[in-house]
Amino acid sequence: MKRQPTVNSQQESLSGVVYASSAFLIWGLSPMFWKVLHFIPAFEIIMHRVIWSFFFLIILLVFQRHWGEFMAALRNRRTLLTLIPTSIVLGLNWYIYIWAVNNDHILQASLGYYINPLVNVLLGVVFLRERLRTLQIMALVLAGIGVLYLTVHYGKFPWIALTLAVAFGFYGLIRKVAPVSSLVGLSVEMLFLSVPALSYILFLDRKGTGALFHVSAKIDFFLMGTALLTAVPLLFFTLGTRRLNLSTVGFLQYIAPTCMFFLGVFLYNEPLSRAHIWAFVLIWTALCIYSTDSARHYRQNRHLSEPSKP
Repeated sequence: MKRQPTVNSQQESLSGVVYASSAFLIWGLSPMFWKVLHFIPAFEIIMHRVIWSFFFLIILLVFQRHWGEFMAALRNRRTLLTLIPTSIVLGLNWYIYIWAVNNDHILQASLGYYINPLVNVLLGVVFLRERLRTLQIMALVLAGIGVLYLTVHYGKFPWIALTLAVAFGFYGLIRKVAPVSSLVGLSVEMLFLSVPALSYILFLDRKGTGALFHVSAKIDFFLMGTALLTAVPLLFFTLGTRRLNLSTVGFLQYIAPTCMFFLGVFLYNEPLSRAHIWAFVLIWTALCIYSTDSARHYRQNRHLSEPSKP
């Protein structure tokens, strides 16, 4: 007999959807935050994001009692060697994203995060020897056609979208082998990046060209607030994924690039060409196929793994 969901499990699922949706909504609306800092070089913004995020994450580690796990990660040579390259890739991803937003390329950034799940599948095939199902192959082909169409008809190679998708894909791939939680892993990565970041900010301050404490209290608040924009959605995402199955998280993750798409078109008036429209239609179709196949595959596996009930 099919097991009926309990009230507690339904409440957990509902809270999981709220947490995960909130995380993706914050990420999707983040261009509005970065636009406030548009006159500051993206590299300088990243340095502030690293420093303030590290301070805030240390507080979270203590508050959530993960300090022991954090210190254990610092003593583990394999973990450190894994998180050094992820630190570099994460910094690159942040830089390109903020640069794209503040240089009127939000549509390309959203395209990158639409493509990312499909890039993850491709990386799994190449590096983890995973086998693709028929619908996954179809989704990858459609997405490839969309990117190729945009390149040929728009006249510009969508390097921002592809770099964001590939960089974040490799970030996830490498992080899979690091036996640490998201919070601890990010804290170690920020520790690695904080030394050069702090050196650069002090250098700018000595030259009198840094933005912090030299523009306005509002800008100071936003620079320090990059910590909240980094840590809060990560915390929500972690709380949400603990309560939801993978297929549900897979559907919810498209909230972020969808918000970015609408912001780019309707709020910041980025040009939406016919090539853009067709490329997005092809990629959205690919994502529908991919998500439907993933959900069906998850349900089949769950059904097979459940013990039979009398």
